Amino acid sequence: MVVSRMKPRTNFDDMEFTPLHRKIMLWGSGGPFLDGYVLVIIGLALQQLTPTLELDAQWIGLVGAATLAGLFIGTALFGYVADIFGRKLMFMIDIIAIAVLSFATMFISSPIELVILRFLIGIVIGADYPIATSMVAEFSPTKKRAYTMGFIAAMWYVGATAANMVGYLLYDVQDGWRWMFGSAIIPCLVILLGRFHLPESPRWLLKKGRVKECQETMEKFFGPNVDIAFEAAEKTKYSKLFEPVYLKRILFIGIIWTCQVIPMFAIYTFGPQIIELLGFTDGKDAALGNIVISLFFMAGCIPAMYWLNSIGRRPLLIGSFGIMTASLALLGVVPDPSIWLIIGAFATYAFFSGGPGILQWLYPNELFPTEIRASAVGAVMSFSRIGTIVSTYALPIFMANYGISPTLLIGAAISLFGLVISVFMAPETKDLTLETTSSAKFQSKGVATNS
Repeated sequence: MVVSRMKPRTNFDDMEFTPLHRKIMLWGSGGPFLDGYVLVIIGLALQQLTPTLELDAQWIGLVGAATLAGLFIGTALFGYVADIFGRKLMFMIDIIAIAVLSFATMFISSPIELVILRFLIGIVIGADYPIATSMVAEFSPTKKRAYTMGFIAAMWYVGATAANMVGYLLYDVQDGWRWMFGSAIIPCLVILLGRFHLPESPRWLLKKGRVKECQETMEKFFGPNVDIAFEAAEKTKYSKLFEPVYLKRILFIGIIWTCQVIPMFAIYTFGPQIIELLGFTDGKDAALGNIVISLFFMAGCIPAMYWLNSIGRRPLLIGSFGIMTASLALLGVVPDPSIWLIIGAFATYAFFSGGPGILQWLYPNELFPTEIRASAVGAVMSFSRIGTIVSTYALPIFMANYGISPTLLIGAAISLFGLVISVFMAPETKDLTLETTSSAKFQSKGVATNS
């Protein structure tokens, strides 16, 4: 007698990490990679481009501000677009746009052309963040969400490091700036090919009432024995972000994101001084020092991927902000710190920024429902970019007028504010499904508590 054994059914959130999950994580991280690459490569290209286009300080400032302004618009607008039209469609279009604009930048002949193209590149790179992170989060098993979001956060620094390497190799090449800009086309093509065969998010399909397509996607890519929690179809309404419970979450994530990125930008600003103390010179060799700085930030993401599941989101966020605050404050109060103290303090800050750096992507994807998830990521990122734009403009002025020590103490105060907000508002979402954490009724210590 033959006894048939049916394969036990598995919940979508409890699945093992499959090759498809790895592909979605890898190609979804392409946007942050390109962000790090494109934002860093401009600094190296300007070394050659400044005398060619006769750029003064005002034009250089406009180039930097144009990209950040584009990011602000792109994240706010295209998260909402992705919630309406789907993750996969926008997932492809924005990468094509980045490649086309990077190619066009190779042929600029005036400062205004550079500013316009950098603004447009900022828009399309900003568009990819909410789309890609929502896609990755919606496919990730519960136990792997911190890992996949950590991978996305780390890829920004991989992109920045790659840009410094390319800039170093092309620095002495005639018209090397053209090839620096055009080099972004290569990762764009690789990412586009990798994304081409990925499926649409089943959660998004359910929220749009496309149940049959969701079932077909699940069967095709995961087999007939995987169940996904049913989500009733709901229309995407941007106004839902401003409901009290969700607005509170936006403010919380936006504040901790801002408090993390402003001091981080300060460290990148002080990078040339650290590099000089280490014996590097300005120009080509400075790229090598920038690689070291990026590696410190990237290294902090690796243990944080695992600590977020073992220690938990809330304790890691609070502890990280505490250490980051102490590191900056130490440099601010110690007169004439030694080179080793400077390196040690900056390295400590960079390493422990890994936890908050991941949570600024993880929290918005966990704390908002599918129908507004990408919109929420875009809104939060735009919120944080306001502080980035202001600090990029104000930091050099403040530093010139008051010096490094007071500037570092301001950075420590900003980090301390992030610590206080985390103590009062940070929720614990470890081991919980997206359906649970994104509910307006979800109750946890901090921001997620329904009033």
